Amino acid sequence: MEILWEIKKFEAMEMRRKFRVIVNGKEYTVEIEELGENIPQTAPVQTPSVPEYTSAPSQETGVVAPTPMPTPSVGGKGTVTAPMPGKILDVKVKPGDSVKEGDVLIILEAMKMENEVVAPLKGVVKEVMVSPGDSVNRGDVLVVIG
Repeated sequence: MEILWEIKKFEAMEMRRKFRVIVNGKEYTVEIEELGENIPQTAPVQTPSVPEYTSAPSQETGVVAPTPMPTPSVGGKGTVTAPMPGKILDVKVKPGDSVKEGDVLIILEAMKMENEVVAPLKGVVKEVMVSPGDSVNRGDVLVVIG
């Protein structure tokens, strides 16, 4: 009986692969085992804690709505800044354009997702500080609205 156990243990080790995973900037090493035909396909998994949504579940559906992306901050006299680091994919406005609150000004790629940077106030675009392809950091001035 002990010999069979050792053989099974050896076979299971051959079906394991190690991977490096980075979550929120922290590196983890995980080992994954390929399951055989007669091994159950589900197992309890301990998941790391994640931040909770700030909104409450809907009483009708019981589903928690995701928290919307933070709106770009407006510094000084109508300066719209980047809400996060990323790459400028598209600039939707030019100097002299009239914009109203909620109009899309910039498409910003961050973490392989396209994010719309919208006008936080009504006004006229005075200056566009970025071009497609530019890399920006959080807080960099993108557009000035007057």
